[in-house]
Amino acid sequence: MSTGGVDVENYRRLSEDIASAIALLSARVGRWDLVTPIDSFLDVSYDPPTMVVSLYSLSRAAEALEQTGTCALSVLGDQQQGLAERFGEPGLPLQGMLESVAHTRDGVGNALIEGSLATFSLEAESSHEAATHTLYVCRVREVHQGTARSPLVRFSKRYASL
Repeated sequence: MSTGGVDVENYRRLSEDIASAIALLSARVGRWDLVTPIDSFLDVSYDPPTMVVSLYSLSRAAEALEQTGTCALSVLGDQQQGLAERFGEPGLPLQGMLESVAHTRDGVGNALIEGSLATFSLEAESSHEAATHTLYVCRVREVHQGTARSPLVRFSKRYASL
């Protein structure tokens, strides 16, 4: 299949070979925690501290961020692959999502996963549609160094560490 002269399958295969850190995005919606793994986030600016998060526009995570305006990112350490796999299961119920997962909360109640490389509390300032995804430009409201020393990375559809 080709779109605009680009072979989509070839693009998909090659883009999967871009190494990406894995984070858990969490948002507190009412009394429930929504947690999902993402690999599409980046630092944009140090002054003011700003990050961009890319979410599938029709996902529960995008809906939660639209509703609450805030979320937290916990950049996973290389020993936390099980968490990425657990929260990546399709159709995972919201009830009890963080049961047996060590975590604290940021100032607005979003979960910060313990043992992570770093955590960032974010407040969405704007959003931009980009194909099937929404890019959220977020002001960083809190940042904490975690205890992990090496990130969990996804490369070529597999998890790895550095």
